[in-house]
Amino acid sequence: MHTRFSRRTGLTALAALLIGGPLSGRAEKRYGPGVTDTEIKIGNTSPYSGPGSAYGAIAKMHAAYFRMVNEKGGVNGRRINYLSYDDALSPPKTVEQTRKLVEQDQVLAVFNSVGTAANLAVQKYLNNKKVPQLLIGAGSTRLIDPKTFPWTIGWQPTYHSEGAIYAKYILANIPDARVAILSQNDDFGRDYVGGLKAGFGDKAKSLIVSETTYEPTDATVDSQILKMKALGANVLVNITTPKFAAQTIKKVAEVGWKPTHFLTSISISMGAVMRPAGLENGQGIISAAYLMEATDDRWKDYPEMREWNAFMDKYLPDANKADWMNVFGYVAAQALVHVLQQCGDDLSRENLMKQAASMKNVRFKLMLPGIFANSSDKNFFPVRQLQMVRLNGQKWEPFGAVMGSEE
Repeated sequence: MHTRFSRRTGLTALAALLIGGPLSGRAEKRYGPGVTDTEIKIGNTSPYSGPGSAYGAIAKMHAAYFRMVNEKGGVNGRRINYLSYDDALSPPKTVEQTRKLVEQDQVLAVFNSVGTAANLAVQKYLNNKKVPQLLIGAGSTRLIDPKTFPWTIGWQPTYHSEGAIYAKYILANIPDARVAILSQNDDFGRDYVGGLKAGFGDKAKSLIVSETTYEPTDATVDSQILKMKALGANVLVNITTPKFAAQTIKKVAEVGWKPTHFLTSISISMGAVMRPAGLENGQGIISAAYLMEATDDRWKDYPEMREWNAFMDKYLPDANKADWMNVFGYVAAQALVHVLQQCGDDLSRENLMKQAASMKNVRFKLMLPGIFANSSDKNFFPVRQLQMVRLNGQKWEPFGAVMGSEE
């Protein structure tokens, strides 16, 4: 009986080898929720409405990019089924829509959802469910803690590190600085302010003459600007989202205030901020960037910019090419496709996180020269470099060296 059993087992093994079965050495397929042989279901929440609606362009870009990928055969033969819901940048709505994505739609991961408060609102839920909160569209250091929240991985440079870079520049170049800070009254604003103060060190108290906040639901920030000007500030650090950034730039010019003006990198879009504010009002504003500006003539002959323009003409013909959000969404979508490709046939949630935390000097198209994505089990912010830029005419001109985060 024992001999007969062994022979049968041997024949079974031989047959498996001939037909390419599990004993042939090929990797087993491992699928998480939302994955089949032909599909990968990815979720997202974005503000298509409300005061943060400018950010809705990012998710529209994702959808267009994945449509292109699907038309070319998908990722390892699987099409991306992208489900994106409007959360109006309201945390309670983000919770509602994220639960729908996870519990009803059964997505593999929630990808590049926008906003610090929105991502914080669903972080514990997603981590408890062991659902990847993947390449989030926020730079708050509070969101990223690989030990406590192993299912949340960031994407862009941190707000804290950007604030510290501005502080370093002010200390080196403006000896008589009297700094006014305008920031959103939430974790997004507090993270920038924390980085700025950390960069100033023990000089923070003597340098900062005004700390003023606004609420996302405010109609304008006019009163805050008048107050900061009256205090004699000659440096303005403008930590605002696109709607309020455009308002601030315009109002500063209207009241004849001429501070050295620093603007957060998330609000440097030509289409959504600078042109609505009036380019003449923004000349000389200083910011930081890690992505190319699509309307900058310096890049027009780069093959990847020509490719982007052709992509826009075909897949988003009505979109504003001057809107920086479209570049942001395009690069983030590339990063997701890269991670999915690296997963191969192991499309479990565990392997998705492992691959997202395994980027090694990856440069995605439209990243500025010298800037790369790197991640590891201890580094959950893949993009950690910035290039300082200054508005000159109709473009952001880089100056100085690429600066890396020390975080």
